[in-house]
Amino acid sequence: MSRRRNDEGEQFKVRPNAPKNRGQTFINSVIRQANKAGSRARKGGGRPGARLGRGHVAARFAGQSLAPNARRVAIKTRLVNLSKAGKRSTITHLRYIEREGVGRDGQQGRAYSALSDDADLADFEQRGREDRHQFRFIVSPEDAAELQDLHRYTRDLMQRMEQDLGTQLDWVAVDHWNTDNPHTHIVLRGWDDQGRDLIISRDYIANGMRRRACELATEWLGPRTELEIQRSLQREVEQERWTGLDRTLKREAEDGLLDMQKLAEPHLKRQRLLLIGRLQRLQRMGLASERQPGGWRLHPEAERTLRTMGERGDIIRTMQRAMSGRQRELDVFEPGEDERSIIGRVAAKGLADELSDRGYLVLDGIDGKAHYVALPAKVELGEFPMGAVVEATGGGKVRAVDRDIAALTEEGLYRMDPHQIQRTLNTPGRDPEGVLTSHRRRLEALRRAGIVERLGDDVWRVPADLPEQGRQYDRQRSGGIAVTLKSHLPIEQQTRAIGATWLDQQLIDGRNGGGGQGFGNEVGKALQQRADFLVEEGLAEKRGRRVLLARNLLSTLRNKELAKVAEGIAAETDLEFRQPADGKQVSGIYRRSLMLTSGRFAMLDDGMGFSLVPWKPVIEQRLGRSLSAVVRGNFVSWELGRGRGLSLG
Repeated sequence: MSRRRNDEGEQFKVRPNAPKNRGQTFINSVIRQANKAGSRARKGGGRPGARLGRGHVAARFAGQSLAPNARRVAIKTRLVNLSKAGKRSTITHLRYIEREGVGRDGQQGRAYSALSDDADLADFEQRGREDRHQFRFIVSPEDAAELQDLHRYTRDLMQRMEQDLGTQLDWVAVDHWNTDNPHTHIVLRGWDDQGRDLIISRDYIANGMRRRACELATEWLGPRTELEIQRSLQREVEQERWTGLDRTLKREAEDGLLDMQKLAEPHLKRQRLLLIGRLQRLQRMGLASERQPGGWRLHPEAERTLRTMGERGDIIRTMQRAMSGRQRELDVFEPGEDERSIIGRVAAKGLADELSDRGYLVLDGIDGKAHYVALPAKVELGEFPMGAVVEATGGGKVRAVDRDIAALTEEGLYRMDPHQIQRTLNTPGRDPEGVLTSHRRRLEALRRAGIVERLGDDVWRVPADLPEQGRQYDRQRSGGIAVTLKSHLPIEQQTRAIGATWLDQQLIDGRNGGGGQGFGNEVGKALQQRADFLVEEGLAEKRGRRVLLARNLLSTLRNKELAKVAEGIAAETDLEFRQPADGKQVSGIYRRSLMLTSGRFAMLDDGMGFSLVPWKPVIEQRLGRSLSAVVRGNFVSWELGRGRGLSLG
């Protein structure tokens, strides 16, 4: 950009504001009217659904002025069905995109809207509770750092979308600066200014919005220079991911075969040397081969392989940042047919896919390795605090309840008979009715999956291989990975905690840690400290190198903690604490849950007193409602209404 001097001789640089699109007013009005007219069904050909929704005409007009040297913008889109996503989907997503560390200089992200730099996310979520659907976008300009004011850029983009779609839009956005390429998350309500569902044309979602974003970036920064284009392409030559050069090669190839003469055509002349360099790089990677001079063959799996490699590269960089220089062998935990499992502490967590809210954990494993674990869908990151102890299992385990049902099945039929359960399963301390409740719940789930068939109220047709089919069903639902929180407390806080800890269970099982380096070594030291604490409390005895633990150690520690916590609740509420008697029903209104050292517990208030009962996620939806439970040792049977029970161990 040219430079001038002021009267005092000081140098300054002209920085233009975003240009005003004065010539577009008439065109935009024509597009709006055409979009409205397009809502009427048209007889004749055309792609099915091409004219459905707002923006189908604008998609054809957008980007007509874009030249090959226009600025590039990538946009990822997800349409969310809110009824299927769950009630907390919106607020969970909003809170995550506004999380700590995504703003400039590691600050917390700040949501903004069309009119405010400090948008109220709770109010936005409240307004959209009755919406059928919601749009989520990630807008990533290639030169986002040069745009500087992403707030203004996003507002201008959304304003142009309003003109294209012919309706006012209700949205919030958060800029993220925590990656190599700054980008913006936009959440758009599926609602128009007439209070109707906002339906956007597929063509506009796929192309129109991106072209508008490219137009805007080009107006702000000007076209890319020849030098910028060349530098961008040069970086792609050696990258281990799917690139723009790869897309060009794929487009010019016929059935995977590429003639070098095509690369001499005028539209490819500028990129010819770079494309040849990329082919040579792919050859070294085993993804391309020179069949004859001037003739190349692209591997049919090249695109899939390169995209996977790109994802792996991102994962490795994520793990390296998480370990902060600590030397660990890196491992990506993937589901398998075996029941492989790892235990570790949460060293980092985040979203592997920020649009679908699928999370990941980086575990500092007890085996001395760092493991990347992709969480199953709908598992919230908030369930796994930093430093918590977590177990990840692959392959899926055969459930004990499926084995029990199979053992009670005769000639392909399962009958719910409490006496038969008691005789066959031999389960001392467990109520046959509670076992029946857990069987009924499991069978209902398998019925919906088409694995079993209900013939009557208490009769089911069950396949001979039910345990295996049940395992495959669970594996499919979880993506082949099950992640269990073993303790929300870091091991340092467990060593002298009053309550039943994960360390106590390790001592009972006779384990001494993973040994070696890293977390395994720390666990070994923590176990020694925990044993010393139990000796001090009179709950263990040292005989030489051996440590003899008190009988019913976990129950004793759990009851100690519950008594202490109950004392505080009683003073706060003036209610009497009622310890659930083994095998007796307790009832009350579910007031709140408490995360304790011994696990999570639900408080049931019957008006005169309260009880603390082991908590499970399914009851959280019934907060403030009356519930009943029967506690037998570590086994809990919850009564959720309508005469149906939920048994939980």
